Amino acid sequence: MASLTTPLNVNVDKKTKEEATTILKGLGLNMSTAINMFLAQIVKKDGIPFEVVNPKPNREMIRALKEAEKITREKTGSTGYHDVHKMFEDILNED
Repeated sequence: MASLTTPLNVNVDKKTKEEATTILKGLGLNMSTAINMFLAQIVKKDGIPFEVVNPKPNREMIRALKEAEKITREKTGSTGYHDVHKMFEDILNED
């Protein structure tokens, strides 16, 4: 009797595989089942079953990035901190 399955070998970043395996285990799935589900959805959707795009920052993010760039470029009167405890101490002691 012929096998109804065929092997599939893929190369995956070790850390990504470990993280995905942990998540799938929590969902009660193994990697083989998850890959089979993914491939079945490709067939059903006749394409990738999720949107594949290059994320672009929105206006708010662009403004925040420009502000951060300005802060790092020039003296803005703001205090920088390397110690979160000191930062909170200063915030709580503001008049």
